[in-house]
Amino acid sequence: MPTKTVRIPTTDGEADGFVAFPDAGGRHPGVLMYADAFGIRPVLRTMAHELAEHGYYVLVPHFFYRQGPAPVVELPEHIGEDVRPALVAQLMPLIEAHTDDRVLSDADAYLSYLTTRPEVCAGPVAVTGYCIGGLLAMRTAAAHPEQVAAVANFHGPVADGPESLDRLLGQLTARVHLGHAETDMTPGALDELNAALDAAGVDHTSEIYPGTVHGFTMSDTDAFDPAALRRHWDRLLPLLRRTLVAG
Repeated sequence: MPTKTVRIPTTDGEADGFVAFPDAGGRHPGVLMYADAFGIRPVLRTMAHELAEHGYYVLVPHFFYRQGPAPVVELPEHIGEDVRPALVAQLMPLIEAHTDDRVLSDADAYLSYLTTRPEVCAGPVAVTGYCIGGLLAMRTAAAHPEQVAAVANFHGPVADGPESLDRLLGQLTARVHLGHAETDMTPGALDELNAALDAAGVDHTSEIYPGTVHGFTMSDTDAFDPAALRRHWDRLLPLLRRTLVAG
């Protein structure tokens, strides 16, 4: 599966990242994939490769590029609970510095880069994300309703709060899948969220993945749940097939 390191021009410089795409040539639907807070590392490359094997051109940007190239913190091969709190403490200032203006400016740059690749076919794209990347995916889809036909968010927040949620849902036109960790979402909160999605007319599926904890898709963490990762693919791939047009 071909991959290539890329540098994406932005208003604040260049974001490093990589792309994965099918090796059969031709043009393919584009997918923007946002990593979790730990960023680009082998598990993200594996996930991007798997998605590319299904016929997609996948762009994975390093969204903390302003603080340096990936990785911005030293990561062990396995992110266990013994090291996770210290890593999160290192990353929190970066997360807090990633303001709405930066998120939206970068989203413009990422989508511009993705949609102008010669390997990407004309038409709408999809955005998917994990943890904080799920929130970035939602903001990107809401800000670009004319370009983003599908958005998926796995174990990530949907919005920063009630007012932010109302604004976001009022802008969304993409089809949506939300895969929540059991530790992140109560059944009552899920009912309220889904009622808000219904009221806004958002075409969506939104569910708690049973028995999961935050980070369940990431195989290099203690949170990893193989069954939940399979469920993630079982939700994501049909969503993309329904919404994106092959070249």
